[in-house]
Amino acid sequence: MARARAKRPILDVTVLLLESGYASTAIAPIEVFHSAGELWNMLRGETPAPRFRVRTASVDGRMVQSLCGLKLVAELDIADIERTDIVVLSASRIELQERIARDTQIVPWLKKMHSGGAQVAGICSGVAFLAEAGLLDGREATTHWGVADMLRDRYPKVLWRPEQFVTDDGGVLCSGGVYASIDLSLYMVEKHCGHEVALQCAKALLVSMPRSSQVGYAATAPTRPHADAPIRKAEDHLRRHFRDGVAIQELAERLGMSPRNFIRRFKAATGRLPGEYLQMLRVSAARERLESDGTPVAMVCAEVGYEDVAFFRSVFKRHTGMTPAEYRTRFAGFTVSRNDL
Repeated sequence: MARARAKRPILDVTVLLLESGYASTAIAPIEVFHSAGELWNMLRGETPAPRFRVRTASVDGRMVQSLCGLKLVAELDIADIERTDIVVLSASRIELQERIARDTQIVPWLKKMHSGGAQVAGICSGVAFLAEAGLLDGREATTHWGVADMLRDRYPKVLWRPEQFVTDDGGVLCSGGVYASIDLSLYMVEKHCGHEVALQCAKALLVSMPRSSQVGYAATAPTRPHADAPIRKAEDHLRRHFRDGVAIQELAERLGMSPRNFIRRFKAATGRLPGEYLQMLRVSAARERLESDGTPVAMVCAEVGYEDVAFFRSVFKRHTGMTPAEYRTRFAGFTVSRNDL
């Protein structure tokens, strides 16, 4: 007779609610964790087998009001929580995080929970609290592409990977955008309960399994703010002539620099090499074209400055995580011919 399968322990999940935050970054994890082992079983007439016990907390145990005015009632004050298996930190408005971190007990509480063995997960801009607590130092982390450069400058010890939807480094987890909270939650369900339970949970909720990359969703931001006037002129020249073959030596000479000095200053100011910057401009233009009409990929390739379609597809996929045809299928508002796939 086969030995009975050991019953898995139910894990405690604490979702931390933040004032003026994004309600979905709290609600989505609550619903995903609550559904694991429950919803699929109920839909199929089977006995529910919950895998997580979910509770909500705020910094003082009081109700919080979300960014959109939705009021969320917390069950507990964080001071009342001695231990938990998982902490999920929802996202707040980025401009409030410094004040919240300074004026509340969130940072020391996160340190306490982590040192007690809890896995700690931050969603979207909420990962800044993990960085503030030092929990991300020397670890890989992601965040929303729109705040990545700011957090990279503020927390240089973190190995930022903003192209990823979810990162997990030593039990400290991060997710990209607001709705990547679903990706992170399903990832954790799969991590603790296995692929089958996570897939059942995703099917029951009619959502996809965790995505791997957010680069296809990001608006192209080729540069960060800087005060190097000659390099700003170079950027402007590249933006106006990205479809043409721009020679680095010629561009450096226009600015009265040696190619080596130009490349060094360009990288220091923008964070990217000139060739990479040029590719990003071309890919950005290609993305807009693919989103707007059904122009064949080969024509889009030529329009943005590439001669080799295979090379264009390779560059496009490296920057967006998708082929041009896959990108169009996901983001265009029209049906395309299979001949272009």
